Amino acid sequence: MTKEEALQEVAKRIAACERCKYSPNQNPVPGEGNPNAEIMFVGEAPGAKENETGRPFVGAAGKFLSEMLNSIGLERQDVFIGNVIKYQPPGNRDPLPDEISFQLPFLLKQIAIIQPLLICFLGRHAMNALLPELGLVISRAHGQLIEKDGQHYLPLYHPAAALYNGSMRETLLEDFAKIPAYMDEIKAKAE
Repeated sequence: MTKEEALQEVAKRIAACERCKYSPNQNPVPGEGNPNAEIMFVGEAPGAKENETGRPFVGAAGKFLSEMLNSIGLERQDVFIGNVIKYQPPGNRDPLPDEISFQLPFLLKQIAIIQPLLICFLGRHAMNALLPELGLVISRAHGQLIEKDGQHYLPLYHPAAALYNGSMRETLLEDFAKIPAYMDEIKAKAE
């Protein structure tokens, strides 16, 4: 089975998960991108636009994410973009801990299939789902490369933060600008 086929199989399981849905007519948002991506971006949960389209990060925050990718010479199709939660929570609220723990295995399976060199967290909830020992304080961890059990992580503020707070835009762009050097460092360690 190819990586693409394996990811499609995970997407089918997400779509069939009735317990994951908050309402019967919801669209699953399994994630999308390059099955061989070296970099994977993980957000918290889909929003309204994502629920409509079944695609991650397609609203205003997604446009800024694409802009930031372009700023380091990447396109959406070069990376894999997903979320911890695969369906939009009611009222766009934060996912509850039991919802995260129930749906997290889907994300872990996607990570196992893709085997990215770097996982970038888009926001504190995504960071906390995979690295709970950091707590929910992304202000101390953002922009810093973290290695745990051979996997490299980069906590970033959520792109939506820049939509509400203009100063966050510069911080996010500065943190994104570190990605190429971090990738060089990760690849050098692997050799």
